[in-house]
Amino acid sequence: MADKYHMCLLGLIILCSFLTGTRGGNVFCSSGENVHLPCNNALSDCTSTTWLYNRHSETIELIAVGEKKNGIERHERLSLGSNCSLNIKKVTKEDYGSYSCRQYVNGQQQDPDARVYLHVLQVSSSSSQTEIRPGSSVTLSCRLNSYNEFPCDTLVRTEGIQLIWVNQAGVNLQTDSRYQVSFTSGQCISTLTTTLLNEDHNREWRCQVTQRNELKTSATYTVKYSGPSTTNPSESHKQVIIISAVAAALAVVLVVVFWVICKNRTDNKRRTDSYVINDRNEDKGTYETINMSIPTMPNANEQTDDVTYSEVTASSKKQVQVDNNHSNDTVTYAAIRRTEYTPQDGL
Repeated sequence: MADKYHMCLLGLIILCSFLTGTRGGNVFCSSGENVHLPCNNALSDCTSTTWLYNRHSETIELIAVGEKKNGIERHERLSLGSNCSLNIKKVTKEDYGSYSCRQYVNGQQQDPDARVYLHVLQVSSSSSQTEIRPGSSVTLSCRLNSYNEFPCDTLVRTEGIQLIWVNQAGVNLQTDSRYQVSFTSGQCISTLTTTLLNEDHNREWRCQVTQRNELKTSATYTVKYSGPSTTNPSESHKQVIIISAVAAALAVVLVVVFWVICKNRTDNKRRTDSYVINDRNEDKGTYETINMSIPTMPNANEQTDDVTYSEVTASSKKQVQVDNNHSNDTVTYAAIRRTEYTPQDGL
């Protein structure tokens, strides 16, 4: 009976603490994001605001009466917002825990702390980058880092928190037989195991955190193949065959082009030689000219008879084709011009 009483009392204490903490609410974010933690009990002047951090039963003062504390590890990533919220840049998995916004007036604390629980989602792979290649098995882990005071199973039961794996289109991978999805509530880890395919290069898988079916945050993992691992052996063999075929086709085209060029040059040379020979044959002919002449002006002391001057020109022209049914005849042309010289009177 006493044990049941203590269990009920413990449960009541946890529930009261949880309700007290929810004044600031639960904030979910993924590693690397910027986050703003609200201060729900802020006064008009943020110079009265102090932010405290607790994770392992150790309380650290981050902001004291509106001023950022020096000497803390994440000093550069912290700042105070205009509404007294606590801003954290590039959140890491080490930033999860309980944050309290406290107000002081004249050195006296005003009202209870406004607590905010920061939950950080992180996705990692069990394989190194060099092991990420087609045909290999890979296991992705999605972990929600939460404050120890409220373990994951409590969040699942009381807050309706779920971790869901989806693809780029937002389709739940739980129903796809290619993937094996499991969830460990004690550690708040959801794992996704699959065998990588060649087409998985640059594929993105996303782990989502939902609260009563409302998306709170998500973290992604993108598959990247590097070096020769980008294609499997059969795919490489296909690429080699394709490249070889293209090279062979190009070589054939070049040979054909070269042959056509050479043939055209040879034909042109033959036509030129034939034309020269035909032209020469056509121009073959015999031309004969006989010129006979006597001085035009005879000597006065010499006896002069009537003299006749003749000029004979003989030429042999090219053969003329008269008809296809007749043989070619040779035509000879002759011209005779007669010149008569008449002596002057008295001679």
